[in-house]
Amino acid sequence: MKIFYGPKGTGKTKAIIESANNTLESAKGHVIFITDTNRYMYDLKYQIRFLDVTQFAIKGKDGLRGFLKGIVAANGDNEYIYIDGIARITGTNLNELEDVFNAMEKLEKDFAVKFVVTCSSSKEDLPEFVLKHVD
Repeated sequence: MKIFYGPKGTGKTKAIIESANNTLESAKGHVIFITDTNRYMYDLKYQIRFLDVTQFAIKGKDGLRGFLKGIVAANGDNEYIYIDGIARITGTNLNELEDVFNAMEKLEKDFAVKFVVTCSSSKEDLPEFVLKHVD
């Protein structure tokens, strides 16, 4: 798992979009980009599957966790899943998302999918369950 972090307005979304676009050069499987707006849809290369969670009525952290499990279960060729604004998508504080991060770790281990996530937080304020994924 890779984490892009920093306070709001520090370029996390731009960095994760660039990372997703660059991943296409080496990815052998599908690349998926999940966010809660269609604003960045055209910044991503067309080969990336773009998912705006507002179209799927995702509610809270349980909803996102189930959504991610469904994506992985639906297609064994998914290799990278990018999530821009995980706390914003769930409508919860980053500190409350440990079970979601644990679920993503398990999906990575069991299904060889890689998650890349943005977190709006300074490094000092990242919870331990997120910080362990920071380089």
